[in-house]
Amino acid sequence: MKKIMKEKNHAVPDEVLSKKFLNQFKTEADVSKFLKQLHAQVLEKMLEGEMDAHLGYEKNSVSGHNSGNSRNGSYPKKIQTEHGEAIIPILHDRNGEFESIVVPKHEGRGFSIEKLVISLYAKGMSVSDIEEEMREIYEIELSTSAISIITNKVNQGCSGITEPPFGSGLSHRLDGWYCIQGS
Repeated sequence: MKKIMKEKNHAVPDEVLSKKFLNQFKTEADVSKFLKQLHAQVLEKMLEGEMDAHLGYEKNSVSGHNSGNSRNGSYPKKIQTEHGEAIIPILHDRNGEFESIVVPKHEGRGFSIEKLVISLYAKGMSVSDIEEEMREIYEIELSTSAISIITNKVNQGCSGITEPPFGSGLSHRLDGWYCIQGS
């Protein structure tokens, strides 16, 4: 008789779930709160990336001076995510031309484009492949530079979550995307 080996298919590698990391959670509500905050933080970084792509320069960049359009603050918006209600800052520009794809106007439920972009990127697709996939299958027009900026912003946001209590040198999985401290 053949012995069938069950393959462990954990969403998070065991080394990420250290005792030090897990000790911060006492109840399921603690875990839910953490995931909700992390999701809101990722959405915020993606919005910043979208704005950078729209304007053609990063926040506080000298290249934005006298560019004809600039950031013009934000307003809080309640959205319903898969982790519960979250309040995130919705950015706007002086010319009123910026329209987010991550959190579309007049929708209280965040479209999960963040999951789509992160998932495709985590699966090893190139930025141009992601752009093509989004255009052909999902009928979403998003330039390769916008996708690149969004993934970079999220990557920068991931580096922030690797600060204590996570510990140093550990990788953390976020919807299929590994964020590694010190790399």
